[in-house]
Amino acid sequence: MNYRHHYHAGNFADVFKHVVLGRLISSLQRKDKGFLYLDTHAGRGRYDLARAQHGETLARTPEWPAGIGRLVGRSDMPVEVGHYLAAVRDFDRRCGNLTDELRFYPGSPWLAKGWLRPQDRMALCELQPSEFAALSSEMGGIPRVSVQPLNGYVAVRSMLPCSEKRALVLIDPPFEDANEWMAIVEAWEDIRARMPACTVAVWYPLTTRARIDVFLSELRSRQLPPTWVAEIAVAGTDSPLKMRGCGLVVVNPPWRLDEEVRRLATWLASVLAVAPGAEGGLVWLVSET
Repeated sequence: MNYRHHYHAGNFADVFKHVVLGRLISSLQRKDKGFLYLDTHAGRGRYDLARAQHGETLARTPEWPAGIGRLVGRSDMPVEVGHYLAAVRDFDRRCGNLTDELRFYPGSPWLAKGWLRPQDRMALCELQPSEFAALSSEMGGIPRVSVQPLNGYVAVRSMLPCSEKRALVLIDPPFEDANEWMAIVEAWEDIRARMPACTVAVWYPLTTRARIDVFLSELRSRQLPPTWVAEIAVAGTDSPLKMRGCGLVVVNPPWRLDEEVRRLATWLASVLAVAPGAEGGLVWLVSET
């Protein structure tokens, strides 16, 4: 696998994904009973934004200034986005950055860890050796956090059902494998067989190569429970950008979270836009009964 997320950490896709992740966790915490948070492609946990401008051999244009950088200093952001930004700021400070400019960005594992309660539990899977080594160094040994060098698609078979009887699974792969879509569908089948009420969030890119229409059609054919799709595009369909947007499919979403996420997607699209045609929204694949 050649993908290295530190080149993209804190970009618009991370902002959208992590804002929604925060709302999913918060919504599940309306109930006192704990739940399992399972991240199938956890990454390394912490990203140094100063490295984003350095490629393996050539300088790169960092992506975070057009992502989380657009949020810093704003006074008009929704409370939910402010909640996310505060978590990033707190992490940055705890990593030792005392300047006003962001330096250290938390991946999904650290953000989720900060939002989970004592009764909640976390399982992190990362198959790529160097990413796993970094993640294990970051989070290994923390109570109620399990870090495993596993294929996350396989891990759902061994980790579900869980003792908590409730779970949130984040599937956030690098999409380098041509068979990634089918692997996700098969993972969903495994999750449904083991824990039908589990909440599953699948991140995906909006690119010319990503066949999200085929993926969603395949999901629909698998007897989905209530499911919605939220997307944000920072440019229109005629944009030359390699990735002009991203989305999240959420299966078994918490009740009434759709209204909140739709509002946040619309706001974020307007703030993070880089070209005409930017938009955000949410549609139901299978409505709640």
